[in-house]
Amino acid sequence: QAQLVESGGGLAQPGGSLRLSCAASGTISSWTTMGWYRQAPGKQREMVALITPIGSTTYTDSVKGRFIISRDNAKKAVYLQMNSLKPEDTAVYYCNARQGVHATGDLLSGSWGQGTQVTVSS
Repeated sequence: QAQLVESGGGLAQPGGSLRLSCAASGTISSWTTMGWYRQAPGKQREMVALITPIGSTTYTDSVKGRFIISRDNAKKAVYLQMNSLKPEDTAVYYCNARQGVHATGDLLSGSWGQGTQVTVSS
């Protein structure tokens, strides 16, 4: 079972940027799809971005062109660069690790971090 720890959340102004990091430890295969999900107050958790073991990426439509997911396999880390932030990006962001190659989100599988709060407000 992998342990995931997110960092980098905080308060940003509309149009600003934040970079989230997720460090993995424990039993984690390099053949793992890493992902970022988010949950806004009163809403269901949703997939934001995925990156497969070979670097293929998937984004939800609302963040395409603004967010970039990347990974460093040597460090067992995944990152989410968030640019042009909007108030609707406000949510708790969760890191997920799921074995195998996946191009779609799954709320029921893999290991999860505790989440990091992102607030976008002026």
